Amino acid sequence: MRNPIYTGSGVALVTPMNPDGSINYPLMGELIERQIKGGTSALIICGTTGEASTMNNEEHIECIRFSAEKAAGRIPVVAGTGSNDTAYMVELSTEAEKAGADALLLVSPYYNKTSQRGLVRHFGAVAEKVRIPIMLYNIVSRTGIKIELGTFKELAKYPNVQAVKESGGDVAYFSALIRESGLDVYSGDDYMNVASMALGAKGAISVMANVVPEVVHKICSLCLENNFAEAGQLQQKYSRFMYTDGLFMDVSPIPVKHAMRLLGINVGSARLPLCDMDESAVERLRAEMAEAGIL
Repeated sequence: MRNPIYTGSGVALVTPMNPDGSINYPLMGELIERQIKGGTSALIICGTTGEASTMNNEEHIECIRFSAEKAAGRIPVVAGTGSNDTAYMVELSTEAEKAGADALLLVSPYYNKTSQRGLVRHFGAVAEKVRIPIMLYNIVSRTGIKIELGTFKELAKYPNVQAVKESGGDVAYFSALIRESGLDVYSGDDYMNVASMALGAKGAISVMANVVPEVVHKICSLCLENNFAEAGQLQQKYSRFMYTDGLFMDVSPIPVKHAMRLLGINVGSARLPLCDMDESAVERLRAEMAEAGIL
C-alpha cells in the first residue's frame, strides 16, 4: 500500500501580488507560515486559485521553488503544472520536480478538447518523465472536458499517478471514483468536503483555507476521526461563505483575494483579465464574513 500524498486539509494558495502586478514573495512566505501554523496539511501552489494561467514560465518555477524552500519539508508542496500543450506540461513538470515539488497537480487540457484516449497519452507523457506523485484534476466547469472513470483506471496503471482532485459536485461520480478508480481522491470544492470525506476521500483542496485555515483543518480532522456530525455542523456555519454567497460570488480567486484584504492581509488584486469586484459586491462579501464570524 502506498502512502497518500497527504491527508486532511490542503490549501489552494493564492499568489500575493504587489501593486505593479509582480509577485510579492515576502508575503507569500508569510502566507505559507500562516497555513502551517493553522494546521494545513499541504500547499497547492500555482493552481487555479494561484493564478498560474497568467504566470510566465520563470514566475511559475520560482513560485514552486520558493514554496518548497519555505515549507522545508514540514508539509508537502503540490505544484500545479497542467497545460493544454503536452510538451510544455512535460517540461514544466520536470522543472517543478527539480525545483523541489513533492507532487504535481495536472489539470485536464482546456480549449483544444481531446478524447479520452488523448487524455491517457497526455497525462502519461508526464508520468513517464517524473518520479514524484501525480494528482489529476477533473474540473469540467473550467476545462470543458470530463475525465471518465475508465480513463482514471487506465492512468492508475502508472505507479506515480496516485490521486484525483475532483471538482464536479456529482456525489455519485465521486463515490465511483473512490470505489473503482484505484486512486486516492480529494475534494476540490469546499461545500463538498464533509460529504466527500464521508465517502472515503483522503482530504480536501480548499479555497476557504486561505481565509480560515484552522477551520478547514478542523473540519477535515473531524472527518478523519469519523466525527461527521460535528464536521457537518461546523461546515454548515460557513456554508454560505464558502459558496456562491461568498468565495464564489465572482470568478475565483477574485473573492478570496478580497476576503483576505478585508482581514488586513494585502495579497493584492488578481491579474487581468480578472479584475476586482465593485464596491457593492465587496460589501456583500464583508456582510457574509461578518455573519460567519470571520470579521
